[in-house]
Amino acid sequence: MTTMRLALVAGEASGDLLAGLLMGGLRQRWPGLVAQGIGGPRMAEQGFTAWWPHDKLAVRGYVEVLRHYREISGIRQQLAARLLADPPAAFIGVDAPDFNLGLEARLKAARIPSIHFVCPSVWAWRGGRVRKMAASVDHVLCLFPFEPDLLRAHGVSASYVGHPLADAIPQVPPRAASRAALGLGEHDPVVAVLPGSRRSEIETIAPAFLQAAARLHRLRPALRFVLPLAGGLRSLVEPLVAVHAPGVPLQLLEGRSHEALAACDVTLIASGTATLEAALFKRPMVIAYRMHALSWQIMKRMQYQPWVGLPNILCRDFVVPELLQDQCRPEALASAVLAWLDDPVGAERLGRRFDQLHDLLRRDTARCATDAIAQILQP
Repeated sequence: MTTMRLALVAGEASGDLLAGLLMGGLRQRWPGLVAQGIGGPRMAEQGFTAWWPHDKLAVRGYVEVLRHYREISGIRQQLAARLLADPPAAFIGVDAPDFNLGLEARLKAARIPSIHFVCPSVWAWRGGRVRKMAASVDHVLCLFPFEPDLLRAHGVSASYVGHPLADAIPQVPPRAASRAALGLGEHDPVVAVLPGSRRSEIETIAPAFLQAAARLHRLRPALRFVLPLAGGLRSLVEPLVAVHAPGVPLQLLEGRSHEALAACDVTLIASGTATLEAALFKRPMVIAYRMHALSWQIMKRMQYQPWVGLPNILCRDFVVPELLQDQCRPEALASAVLAWLDDPVGAERLGRRFDQLHDLLRRDTARCATDAIAQILQP
């Protein structure tokens, strides 16, 4: 039997998580699967061979990307040359559209099937990117139900596969077990602090989050705080904690973000995939973000919707607060967290809405995506 060989690129922690879940389905379909390219630890657990680590591409914001452009461009050139010289059965770009779409266009032109997993947020900003997708990819695997019709209207083949996190996260969060695993009391009021998974996010956002935690500790000394860390970021975060949140009962965790979200009463969280995870854990949240001022101005001009956080986009409403850029201040963050802690009825109502969202997104994504990929690979 011929071995199935696929190339994948996942550019950051959230892409690594999605790709790792996808690879579970791929390996069930093709037990001898060989998968290579750019990825992280979740993909490695599924037998993936990383030629470059995923965090090489984990840069967000226009100004920030410019600083790393030469290195990232060099990686893309080397990867393209390697794949063109020894073509895989297909290439799967997992998110990271700025990196992947250009690479996919070159591979598609060489008749290597090109699949993009996660529709870029053309419905939120940068709508012109949909034209580039039509020229770059053979098929898009969409996480959200409204995306395939939008793409097909622009000539892009697409299918809805649901969101793998909705399959991976239990419908009823394991609150008691997670608290026990983290050494938290059953009745402790707990705030999960998630300032992002990229170094640039930690440097820009974590100081405000930690100052908010210090403010909350002064106002509510009984509060406990947990901060999950992406791999390799402890040495960056520990000095920030010492400066901005000395004496705060804050537990740094190696990974374990799902336990933190299941255990907490509310989370202070950076905008990104983690906000969807928090929604699937039915947690009240305060979404915040801050980036380089020039990057922010560029993003604002391309934004089509009033929402930035995924839970709000999917619910089509400000169901949770968003404190962005100049609004991302410690006192405002702390006040928004306290508002949730003091409104258990509102938190319960939000949980019911998130439960409906969970049902909508649960589709056995690994199987659906693998079925779509298998159809594309049929001769």
